[in-house]
Amino acid sequence: MIDFEEYIRQCEPDKKEKGIIWQTAIGLQQVDGLKPSAYLIETAKQNIEGDITFDEVKNRIDAYYKTLPNRQTDIDDRTEEADKVSARIAEILSEKTFSFSPASYLTTHRRLFDGLYKFAGKIRDYNITKAEWVLNGETVLYAGADNIRATLEYDFEQEKKFNYKGLSQQQIIEHIAHFTAYLWQIHIFGEGNTRTTAVFLIKYLRTLGFEVNNDLFAEHSWYFRNALVRANYKNLKNNVYATTKYLERFLENLLLGEKNELKNRYLRVDWKNKTDIQSAKIVENDVSKSNNCTLNCTLEEHFVLDFLKDNPKATQKEIAVYIKKSERTVKTITSNLQNKKLLERVNGKRDGFWKILI
Repeated sequence: MIDFEEYIRQCEPDKKEKGIIWQTAIGLQQVDGLKPSAYLIETAKQNIEGDITFDEVKNRIDAYYKTLPNRQTDIDDRTEEADKVSARIAEILSEKTFSFSPASYLTTHRRLFDGLYKFAGKIRDYNITKAEWVLNGETVLYAGADNIRATLEYDFEQEKKFNYKGLSQQQIIEHIAHFTAYLWQIHIFGEGNTRTTAVFLIKYLRTLGFEVNNDLFAEHSWYFRNALVRANYKNLKNNVYATTKYLERFLENLLLGEKNELKNRYLRVDWKNKTDIQSAKIVENDVSKSNNCTLNCTLEEHFVLDFLKDNPKATQKEIAVYIKKSERTVKTITSNLQNKKLLERVNGKRDGFWKILI
Protein backbone atom coordinates (compact mmCIF):
# COMPACT_ATOMS: atom_id res chain seq x y z
CA MET A 1 0.00 0.00 0.00
CA ILE A 2 2.95 2.35 -0.55
CA ASP A 3 1.27 4.02 -3.55
CA PHE A 4 -0.41 6.68 -1.41
CA GLU A 5 2.15 7.08 1.38
CA GLU A 6 3.45 10.33 -0.09
CA TYR A 7 -0.01 11.85 0.32
CA ILE A 8 -0.70 10.37 3.74
CA ARG A 9 2.59 11.69 5.15
CA GLN A 10 2.25 15.21 3.84
CA CYS A 11 0.59 18.01 5.75
CA GLU A 12 -2.14 18.99 3.27
CA PRO A 13 -5.31 17.73 5.05
CA ASP A 14 -7.42 17.22 1.93
CA LYS A 15 -4.82 15.13 0.11
CA LYS A 16 -4.01 13.17 3.26
CA GLU A 17 -7.69 12.34 3.84
CA LYS A 18 -8.17 11.23 0.25
CA GLY A 19 -4.97 9.17 0.39
CA ILE A 20 -6.23 7.31 3.46
CA ILE A 21 -9.65 6.78 1.87
CA TRP A 22 -8.14 5.32 -1.30
CA GLN A 23 -5.77 3.14 0.68
CA THR A 24 -8.71 1.73 2.64
CA ALA A 25 -10.87 1.24 -0.46
CA ILE A 26 -8.15 -0.72 -2.23
CA GLY A 27 -7.13 -2.64 0.89
CA LEU A 28 -10.66 -3.95 1.36
CA GLN A 29 -10.44 -5.77 -1.97
CA GLN A 30 -8.03 -8.20 -0.32
CA VAL A 31 -11.01 -9.70 1.51
CA ASP A 32 -11.85 -11.50 -1.75
CA GLY A 33 -8.29 -11.79 -3.04
CA LEU A 34 -8.72 -8.93 -5.53
CA LYS A 35 -6.09 -6.44 -6.65
CA PRO A 36 -6.59 -3.21 -8.61
CA SER A 37 -4.90 -2.33 -11.87
CA ALA A 38 -2.08 0.16 -12.34
CA TYR A 39 -4.59 2.30 -14.24
CA LEU A 40 -6.81 2.57 -11.15
CA ILE A 41 -3.84 3.60 -9.00
CA GLU A 42 -2.85 6.38 -11.38
CA THR A 43 -6.46 7.55 -11.72
CA ALA A 44 -6.81 7.60 -7.92
CA LYS A 45 -3.70 9.78 -7.65
CA GLN A 46 -5.26 12.29 -10.03
CA ASN A 47 -8.30 12.39 -7.75
CA ILE A 48 -6.11 12.92 -4.69
CA GLU A 49 -4.32 15.75 -6.47
CA GLY A 50 -7.69 17.37 -7.12
CA ASP A 51 -7.46 17.09 -10.89
CA ILE A 52 -10.60 14.94 -11.28
CA THR A 53 -13.72 14.26 -9.22
CA PHE A 54 -14.98 10.87 -8.02
CA ASP A 55 -17.58 10.90 -10.79
CA GLU A 56 -14.80 11.42 -13.32
CA VAL A 57 -12.82 8.58 -11.75
CA LYS A 58 -15.77 6.21 -12.16
CA ASN A 59 -16.42 7.37 -15.72
CA ARG A 60 -12.79 6.81 -16.69
CA ILE A 61 -12.76 3.33 -15.17
CA ASP A 62 -15.99 2.44 -17.00
CA ALA A 63 -14.59 3.71 -20.29
CA TYR A 64 -11.29 1.92 -19.73
CA TYR A 65 -12.93 -1.50 -19.39
CA LYS A 66 -15.28 -0.92 -22.30
CA THR A 67 -12.32 -0.42 -24.62
CA LEU A 68 -9.83 -2.84 -23.05
CA PRO A 69 -8.61 -5.18 -25.83
CA ASN A 70 -7.89 -8.91 -25.59
CA ARG A 71 -9.73 -9.44 -22.32
CA GLN A 72 -9.29 -12.76 -20.55
CA THR A 73 -12.62 -13.22 -18.82
CA ASP A 74 -11.56 -14.66 -15.48
CA ILE A 75 -8.57 -12.46 -14.68
CA ASP A 76 -9.82 -9.20 -16.17
CA ASP A 77 -13.30 -9.48 -14.67
CA ARG A 78 -11.79 -9.77 -11.20
CA THR A 79 -9.51 -6.78 -11.79
CA GLU A 80 -12.43 -4.79 -13.16
CA GLU A 81 -14.39 -5.57 -9.99
CA ALA A 82 -11.46 -4.48 -7.83
CA ASP A 83 -11.10 -1.20 -9.74
CA LYS A 84 -14.77 -0.29 -9.83
CA VAL A 85 -15.55 -1.26 -6.24
CA SER A 86 -12.44 0.56 -4.97
CA ALA A 87 -13.59 3.75 -6.69
CA ARG A 88 -17.09 3.39 -5.28
CA ILE A 89 -15.86 2.71 -1.73
CA ALA A 90 -13.62 5.77 -1.92
CA GLU A 91 -16.56 7.90 -3.01
CA ILE A 92 -18.84 6.61 -0.23
CA LEU A 93 -16.19 7.09 2.46
CA SER A 94 -15.61 10.66 1.27
CA GLU A 95 -19.27 11.58 1.71
CA LYS A 96 -20.40 13.28 4.92
CA THR A 97 -23.86 11.71 4.91
CA PHE A 98 -25.13 8.51 6.52
CA SER A 99 -28.37 6.81 7.55
CA PHE A 100 -28.39 3.91 10.01
CA SER A 101 -31.08 1.64 8.58
CA PRO A 102 -31.56 -1.65 6.71
CA ALA A 103 -32.38 0.36 3.59
CA SER A 104 -29.06 2.19 3.81
CA TYR A 105 -27.22 -1.12 4.21
CA LEU A 106 -28.91 -2.46 1.07
CA THR A 107 -28.14 0.77 -0.78
CA THR A 108 -24.46 0.50 0.16
CA HIS A 109 -24.26 -2.93 -1.45
CA ARG A 110 -26.10 -1.71 -4.55
CA ARG A 111 -23.77 1.26 -4.96
CA LEU A 112 -20.70 -0.94 -4.58
CA PHE A 113 -21.69 -3.73 -6.96
CA ASP A 114 -24.18 -2.27 -9.43
CA GLY A 115 -23.34 -3.59 -12.89
CA LEU A 116 -20.99 -6.21 -11.42
CA TYR A 117 -23.48 -8.47 -9.65
CA LYS A 118 -27.01 -9.04 -10.97
CA PHE A 119 -28.20 -9.17 -7.35
CA ALA A 120 -26.60 -5.86 -6.29
CA GLY A 121 -28.63 -4.41 -3.41
CA LYS A 122 -31.00 -7.38 -3.34
CA ILE A 123 -31.56 -9.82 -0.48
CA ARG A 124 -30.57 -13.35 -1.44
CA ASP A 125 -33.39 -15.85 -1.91
CA TYR A 126 -31.30 -19.01 -1.57
CA ASN A 127 -29.22 -20.64 1.16
CA ILE A 128 -25.43 -20.55 1.04
CA THR A 129 -22.34 -22.20 2.50
CA LYS A 130 -18.70 -21.15 2.15
CA ALA A 131 -15.62 -23.23 2.85
CA GLU A 132 -13.38 -21.15 5.13
CA TRP A 133 -9.61 -21.41 5.40
CA VAL A 134 -9.75 -20.32 9.02
CA LEU A 135 -12.23 -23.14 9.77
CA ASN A 136 -10.14 -25.75 7.97
CA GLY A 137 -12.69 -25.94 5.15
CA GLU A 138 -15.86 -25.82 7.26
CA THR A 139 -18.59 -23.19 6.87
CA VAL A 140 -20.39 -20.71 9.09
CA LEU A 141 -24.14 -21.32 9.36
CA TYR A 142 -25.64 -18.25 7.71
CA ALA A 143 -29.21 -17.03 8.08
CA GLY A 144 -31.81 -18.98 6.13
CA ALA A 145 -33.21 -17.31 3.01
CA ASP A 146 -36.74 -17.35 4.40
CA ASN A 147 -36.03 -15.10 7.40
CA ILE A 148 -33.22 -12.79 6.27
CA ARG A 149 -35.22 -9.54 6.13
CA ALA A 150 -36.86 -10.11 9.50
CA THR A 151 -33.48 -10.88 11.10
CA LEU A 152 -31.88 -7.81 9.52
CA GLU A 153 -34.65 -5.50 10.71
CA TYR A 154 -34.54 -7.00 14.21
CA ASP A 155 -30.77 -6.44 14.57
CA PHE A 156 -31.04 -2.83 13.41
CA GLU A 157 -33.95 -2.15 15.74
CA GLN A 158 -32.08 -3.59 18.73
CA GLU A 159 -29.02 -1.49 17.94
CA LYS A 160 -31.10 1.66 17.64
CA LYS A 161 -32.56 1.00 21.10
CA PHE A 162 -29.21 0.27 22.71
CA ASN A 163 -27.94 2.86 25.17
CA TYR A 164 -24.17 3.35 25.27
CA LYS A 165 -24.36 5.76 28.21
CA GLY A 166 -22.17 4.79 31.16
CA LEU A 167 -20.25 2.08 29.32
CA SER A 168 -16.48 1.86 29.43
CA GLN A 169 -14.51 1.97 26.18
CA GLN A 170 -13.97 -1.78 26.44
CA GLN A 171 -17.69 -2.44 26.93
CA ILE A 172 -18.46 -0.29 23.90
CA ILE A 173 -15.94 -2.27 21.85
CA GLU A 174 -17.50 -5.55 22.95
CA HIS A 175 -20.99 -4.40 22.04
CA ILE A 176 -19.95 -3.11 18.61
CA ALA A 177 -18.15 -6.40 17.98
CA HIS A 178 -21.32 -8.38 18.72
CA PHE A 179 -23.52 -6.13 16.58
CA THR A 180 -21.10 -6.29 13.65
CA ALA A 181 -20.79 -10.07 13.95
CA TYR A 182 -24.58 -10.50 14.02
CA LEU A 183 -25.02 -8.23 11.00
CA TRP A 184 -22.38 -10.08 8.97
CA GLN A 185 -23.69 -13.53 9.93
CA ILE A 186 -27.02 -12.79 8.25
CA HIS A 187 -25.05 -12.61 4.99
CA ILE A 188 -27.97 -11.06 3.20
CA PHE A 189 -26.21 -10.84 -0.16
CA GLY A 190 -24.89 -13.57 -2.45
CA GLU A 191 -21.44 -11.92 -2.54
CA GLY A 192 -19.79 -8.77 -1.23
CA ASN A 193 -21.05 -9.02 2.37
CA THR A 194 -17.73 -8.29 4.09
CA ARG A 195 -16.87 -5.24 2.00
CA THR A 196 -20.38 -3.88 2.47
CA THR A 197 -20.25 -4.49 6.21
CA ALA A 198 -16.84 -2.83 6.51
CA VAL A 199 -17.91 0.32 4.63
CA PHE A 200 -21.16 0.53 6.57
CA LEU A 201 -19.35 0.00 9.88
CA ILE A 202 -16.81 2.77 9.16
CA LYS A 203 -19.63 5.20 8.43
CA TYR A 204 -21.57 4.11 11.52
CA LEU A 205 -18.57 4.41 13.83
CA ARG A 206 -18.07 7.98 12.67
CA THR A 207 -21.62 8.82 13.79
CA LEU A 208 -20.71 7.44 17.22
CA GLY A 209 -17.86 9.94 17.44
CA PHE A 210 -14.94 7.63 16.71
CA GLU A 211 -12.03 8.71 14.54
CA VAL A 212 -11.66 5.50 12.61
CA ASN A 213 -8.11 4.42 11.83
CA ASN A 214 -8.78 3.26 8.29
CA ASP A 215 -5.26 1.83 8.00
CA LEU A 216 -6.50 -1.28 9.81
CA PHE A 217 -9.03 -2.00 7.07
CA ALA A 218 -6.39 -1.34 4.43
CA GLU A 219 -3.76 -3.61 5.98
CA HIS A 220 -5.82 -6.24 7.80
CA SER A 221 -9.05 -6.59 5.84
CA TRP A 222 -8.72 -10.36 5.62
CA TYR A 223 -8.12 -10.60 9.39
CA PHE A 224 -11.33 -8.60 9.80
CA ARG A 225 -13.23 -11.17 7.76
CA ASN A 226 -11.65 -14.13 9.56
CA ALA A 227 -12.53 -12.54 12.89
CA LEU A 228 -16.16 -12.31 11.75
CA VAL A 229 -16.05 -15.98 10.79
CA ARG A 230 -14.71 -17.02 14.22
CA ALA A 231 -17.38 -14.90 15.92
CA ASN A 232 -20.05 -17.01 14.23
CA TYR A 233 -18.69 -20.56 14.28
CA LYS A 234 -18.77 -23.23 16.94
CA ASN A 235 -18.01 -26.92 17.02
CA LEU A 236 -18.47 -28.15 20.57
CA LYS A 237 -17.31 -31.65 19.68
CA ASN A 238 -13.88 -30.22 18.85
CA ASN A 239 -13.93 -27.62 21.67
CA VAL A 240 -14.33 -24.70 19.25
CA TYR A 241 -16.54 -21.88 20.52
CA ALA A 242 -17.92 -18.78 18.83
CA THR A 243 -15.91 -15.82 20.10
CA THR A 244 -15.69 -12.11 19.35
CA LYS A 245 -12.28 -11.78 21.00
CA TYR A 246 -10.48 -11.55 17.65
CA LEU A 247 -12.89 -8.94 16.36
CA GLU A 248 -12.50 -7.02 19.61
CA ARG A 249 -8.72 -6.98 19.14
CA PHE A 250 -9.21 -5.56 15.66
CA LEU A 251 -11.61 -2.89 16.96
CA GLU A 252 -9.28 -2.02 19.85
CA ASN A 253 -6.55 -1.27 17.33
CA LEU A 254 -9.01 0.47 15.02
CA LEU A 255 -10.65 2.75 17.57
CA LEU A 256 -8.33 2.94 20.57
CA GLY A 257 -4.94 2.82 18.87
CA GLU A 258 -3.86 -0.33 20.65
CA LYS A 259 -1.19 -2.65 19.21
CA ASN A 260 -2.72 -6.12 19.31
CA GLU A 261 -0.94 -8.57 17.02
CA LEU A 262 -3.26 -9.39 14.12
CA LYS A 263 -2.05 -12.64 12.58
CA ASN A 264 -4.49 -14.68 10.51
CA ARG A 265 -2.96 -18.00 11.49
CA TYR A 266 -3.87 -17.36 15.14
CA LEU A 267 -7.54 -17.50 14.14
CA ARG A 268 -7.39 -20.96 12.60
CA VAL A 269 -9.39 -23.50 14.58
CA ASP A 270 -6.45 -25.92 14.45
CA TRP A 271 -3.72 -23.40 15.28
CA LYS A 272 -1.20 -24.24 17.98
CA ASN A 273 1.75 -22.31 19.27
CA LYS A 274 4.98 -23.23 17.54
CA THR A 275 6.54 -24.24 20.84
CA ASP A 276 3.88 -26.93 21.16
CA ILE A 277 4.86 -28.60 17.89
CA GLN A 278 8.53 -29.47 18.23
CA SER A 279 8.36 -32.07 15.48
CA ALA A 280 7.54 -29.39 12.91
CA LYS A 281 10.58 -27.25 13.63
CA ILE A 282 13.11 -26.65 10.90
CA VAL A 283 16.65 -27.11 12.17
CA GLU A 284 18.77 -24.52 10.42
CA ASN A 285 21.93 -26.59 10.36
CA ASP A 286 20.16 -29.58 8.86
CA VAL A 287 18.62 -27.39 6.17
CA SER A 288 21.96 -25.88 5.23
CA LYS A 289 23.55 -29.31 4.98
CA SER A 290 20.89 -31.24 3.11
CA ASN A 291 18.76 -28.49 1.51
CA ASN A 292 15.75 -30.42 2.86
CA CYS A 293 13.45 -29.67 5.78
CA THR A 294 12.16 -32.22 8.27
CA LEU A 295 8.96 -32.53 6.21
CA ASN A 296 10.87 -34.12 3.35
CA CYS A 297 10.53 -31.11 1.08
CA THR A 298 13.08 -28.85 -0.54
CA LEU A 299 14.05 -25.51 0.89
CA GLU A 300 12.05 -23.76 -1.83
CA GLU A 301 9.02 -25.87 -1.00
CA HIS A 302 9.42 -24.97 2.64
CA PHE A 303 9.56 -21.26 1.76
CA VAL A 304 6.33 -21.61 -0.20
CA LEU A 305 4.59 -23.39 2.70
CA ASP A 306 5.82 -20.74 5.12
CA PHE A 307 4.55 -17.95 2.86
CA LEU A 308 1.15 -19.58 2.30
CA LYS A 309 0.71 -20.08 6.03
CA ASP A 310 0.14 -16.31 6.38
CA ASN A 311 -1.09 -15.69 2.82
CA PRO A 312 -3.46 -18.54 1.92
CA LYS A 313 -5.11 -16.51 -0.85
CA ALA A 314 -1.82 -15.67 -2.56
CA THR A 315 -1.63 -16.08 -6.32
CA GLN A 316 1.17 -17.95 -8.06
CA LYS A 317 2.54 -14.60 -9.21
CA GLU A 318 2.75 -13.37 -5.60
CA ILE A 319 4.44 -16.59 -4.53
CA ALA A 320 6.93 -16.21 -7.38
CA VAL A 321 7.82 -12.68 -6.24
CA TYR A 322 8.32 -13.91 -2.68
CA ILE A 323 10.66 -16.80 -3.51
CA LYS A 324 12.24 -14.94 -6.46
CA LYS A 325 11.43 -17.66 -8.98
CA SER A 326 9.33 -17.87 -12.13
CA GLU A 327 5.61 -18.62 -12.07
CA ARG A 328 6.35 -21.84 -13.94
CA THR A 329 8.64 -22.91 -11.09
CA VAL A 330 5.97 -22.00 -8.55
CA LYS A 331 3.44 -24.11 -10.42
CA THR A 332 5.83 -27.06 -10.22
CA ILE A 333 6.46 -26.48 -6.50
CA THR A 334 2.77 -26.25 -5.56
CA SER A 335 2.06 -29.34 -7.66
CA ASN A 336 4.80 -31.26 -5.85
CA LEU A 337 3.49 -30.15 -2.47
CA GLN A 338 0.01 -31.31 -3.38
CA ASN A 339 1.39 -34.68 -4.49
CA LYS A 340 3.17 -34.98 -1.14
CA LYS A 341 -0.14 -34.31 0.64
CA LEU A 342 1.30 -31.19 2.25
CA LEU A 343 -0.84 -28.67 0.37
CA GLU A 344 -4.36 -28.56 -1.01
CA ARG A 345 -6.26 -26.09 -3.15
CA VAL A 346 -9.77 -25.45 -1.80
CA ASN A 347 -12.64 -23.92 -3.81
CA GLY A 348 -10.81 -23.85 -7.14
CA LYS A 349 -8.68 -21.27 -8.93
CA ARG A 350 -10.86 -18.18 -8.86
CA ASP A 351 -12.26 -17.95 -5.33
CA GLY A 352 -10.17 -20.56 -3.53
CA PHE A 353 -7.32 -20.60 -1.04
CA TRP A 354 -4.33 -22.76 -0.17
CA LYS A 355 -4.82 -25.16 2.72
CA ILE A 356 -1.68 -26.46 4.41
CA LEU A 357 -2.15 -30.08 5.51
CA ILE A 358 0.52 -30.21 8.22
